[in-house]
Amino acid sequence: MKVLLTDAVIGALGGAPPAVRKAFFKQIRFLEENLHHPSLRAKKYDEAKNRWQARVNKDWQFYFKIVDDTYVVSSVIPHPK
Repeated sequence: MKVLLTDAVIGALGGAPPAVRKAFFKQIRFLEENLHHPSLRAKKYDEAKNRWQARVNKDWQFYFKIVDDTYVVSSVIPHPK
């Protein structure tokens, strides 16, 4: 599978702490290889919109859709507490 990062994700990562950026790209590599990798904790977030949620670290998460053979990552945000 391929991964496509939207402009919103690229912008959000620019303002994120370096440790979050590093963890995000590590998690993206896991996503490319295996949607069910344990550290991702990927789950269907919105069935109607085909939106998935996965974990960057304990404080950040990202959202994506599966379009054909591509994971389209639409946002990366701090986890709401």
